[in-house]
Amino acid sequence: MDTSHFKGVIPAVATPFNADESVDEGRLRSLIDDYIANGVDGISVAGSQGEFFSLEYDEHVRLLEVSMDAIAGRVPLYAGTGAVTTRGTIKLTQVGQSLGVDLALLITPFFVQPTQDELVAHFTAVAKATTLPVMLYNNPPRTSVNLLPETLKRCMEVDNIVGVKDSSGDITQTVEYKIVTGRRALVFSGRDTIFQALMMHGGDGTISPAANAFPRLVVAQYKAIQRGDWTEASRINDVLAPLRAAWAFGSFPVVIKEAMRIVGRDAGLARKPIQGLPPAKLDALKAICARIGEEEAKL
Repeated sequence: MDTSHFKGVIPAVATPFNADESVDEGRLRSLIDDYIANGVDGISVAGSQGEFFSLEYDEHVRLLEVSMDAIAGRVPLYAGTGAVTTRGTIKLTQVGQSLGVDLALLITPFFVQPTQDELVAHFTAVAKATTLPVMLYNNPPRTSVNLLPETLKRCMEVDNIVGVKDSSGDITQTVEYKIVTGRRALVFSGRDTIFQALMMHGGDGTISPAANAFPRLVVAQYKAIQRGDWTEASRINDVLAPLRAAWAFGSFPVVIKEAMRIVGRDAGLARKPIQGLPPAKLDALKAICARIGEEEAKL
């Protein structure tokens, strides 16, 4: 299976909502066009930043449909199709395949806290039910489940399981995914602050929250890495780092959505019960975004 086109900067697109919390399809199309115009290498939807957990089934499917239409073959679509159950994950993944998505991104089942053996059984069952490339998604801070490197190796005995997006924040583990699979696994960072470090160890790219607000800057960091300009890459990493630290200002995923609104890429607020930031935290985030925006404007 050719995976050479899965690389680079992939915005972890925040699902835009109207004031009544319906999905804003027009805004989704505009955001996708904007990100592609700013040089991203793919689009990821229905992930954690995309509030997949808040979407009803029909909304989830429609999100994939609209995204495919908006992309129009320009870049690959990484489609979040994970669910709590194996049955539900297979259903969503097969729908994604029927729509023509390029890759299924499968988060570990959450709340139920499966064992490593149960994860292997889950992921291999889903992969065998589709011809799509399948990328596993490890996000233990949100799911309370950690996909171990050896578990990825076992899963990759199924040919169309191609790698992992890791949002654990544990760079040792993230690198180990490469090592234990003989570097066969595609490994993407899910945390902007470890993107550069992962690339130094042979990583393949980033499915980036920060690219929702500052796509051009994240793309510039990737390009600096590709040409071996680690000084410039480190400088950009340091510029973006305060945005990740600002996640502590509010409940997930409101900070990215507030940042998007501040910089003119408004995607509405998160679905309730998550609320907007209080005034003091919002002011602090505005100051952070202003500093980052000044650096992006220099590009």
